[in-house]
Amino acid sequence: MTKVFVQVVCDQRRSFIIWIRHLADQRLNGRENRMMKVRSQSAWAIFVFLCVLGSVHANQLRIATFAVDASPPIGSPLAYDPTEGVESPLSIKGVVLLGSGEPIVLCAVDWIGIGNAGYDAFRQAFANAAGTTPERVALHCLHQHDAPVCDFSVHEILAPIGIADQFSDVAFCRSVMERTAHAIQQCLETAQPITHIGHGQGKIEKVASNRRILGEDGRVEFVRYTATVDPNIRAKPVGTIDPMVKLISFWNGEGPVAVLSYYATHPQSYYRTKLANTDFPGMARNARESETNVPHIHFNGAGGNIGAGKWNDGSPANRQVLADRVHAGMLAAWKATTKAPLQADDVHWQTLAVALPVKTQHSLDKTKQLIADETVPMLQRQLMATDLAWAQRSADGHQIDLSCLSLGNNRILHMPGELFVEYQLAAQAMRPDLFVAMAAYGDYAPGYIGTKIAYSQGGYETEPRSSRVSSDVEDVLMRSMRTLLDANE
Repeated sequence: MTKVFVQVVCDQRRSFIIWIRHLADQRLNGRENRMMKVRSQSAWAIFVFLCVLGSVHANQLRIATFAVDASPPIGSPLAYDPTEGVESPLSIKGVVLLGSGEPIVLCAVDWIGIGNAGYDAFRQAFANAAGTTPERVALHCLHQHDAPVCDFSVHEILAPIGIADQFSDVAFCRSVMERTAHAIQQCLETAQPITHIGHGQGKIEKVASNRRILGEDGRVEFVRYTATVDPNIRAKPVGTIDPMVKLISFWNGEGPVAVLSYYATHPQSYYRTKLANTDFPGMARNARESETNVPHIHFNGAGGNIGAGKWNDGSPANRQVLADRVHAGMLAAWKATTKAPLQADDVHWQTLAVALPVKTQHSLDKTKQLIADETVPMLQRQLMATDLAWAQRSADGHQIDLSCLSLGNNRILHMPGELFVEYQLAAQAMRPDLFVAMAAYGDYAPGYIGTKIAYSQGGYETEPRSSRVSSDVEDVLMRSMRTLLDANE
């Protein structure tokens, strides 16, 4: 809408200037001259009015929302199996903030991950649609496991050996990308004014638990996965988590127009059903949106080492139980929401491109040989193709964009990969004077991102097959988060 309006103003400006120049060239006398002067003055008055109105409109802080079905077709690969049906529709949802510099796009997807060239392509398409740059697009996945993965770089590596289509459905991914870009472009025409920003948090009981259980030697003794059958492992302490769900809401006067929520945990109750589904965080989000009739976009926080394993044995009935608990936390955060006026000058966007330290298990040539080896299990070949794509892009100088959105006294950090919860807790501790939320699972290419000590403790998350960065990553990210959080002081 902003672009359309500004274009109209510009077109009017050009028309009036041409007309007035034409009048100035006329050598008219008497009544005709006086009439032309009146018309000229009227033209200038209308021209000034349009310019002022256009300026006011352009500086008005506004928000537009969009939502697109992202459910895969039958036969399209999920993370581990081909799709046989859709249990609950997957979505790609987001907001576009307008009126404070170039537009800002915040987007969450019910997929397991989008990485490498796929991540680049999605951000570029959304940026083009919104009239902004890719650096001002934050794209994140919720990481459900009965959901697709998208990585055009990996698909390109696997295509010559004939197994790319078992990894991802590129045609489907591009279709979702294009449909979402169209939805973004269309939603700009119905953007609503923003007058206030709200924030609140609520505690979610008996959902999150740390996956990494250390033994007496300080190393990982058990990995408590998101569904844990062994009651002895479930009985272990909760461990380090962030139990709070954080809500940030946008208001037009007394009416809410969009809600963003942030909570750190793996979202699985059980999976490999061959039925695409949003799992319990998506169920809770959908329930809240239905109750409030306000667009609700949910982001997974730094949940790389967090899951529901202490509270979940994998039985199907637990999915609704977990969803109800997340829903209760979201409702508590909503009730605890406080509002403050928000103007365009209160909104800032900072981006920091960083090179993450690469950890490689094999040489690139050795990895290529293993990927082509038909005796190697399919899933292993796909993982190695992801290793190769990440290593090659890093060697070519590719960097990861970290970003921070400032909304008055609120900060939203946008981070890559399956980030450990310690980063989220550290960010909050860095700025206790601010309301700090975090979305992880941005560019999926790095895989798990642990803390420095975690790489010496063992465990699934820091194995070479799981994490494509070295222990030096902590220094890079902690320093970067501090820079972003302090950028607008």
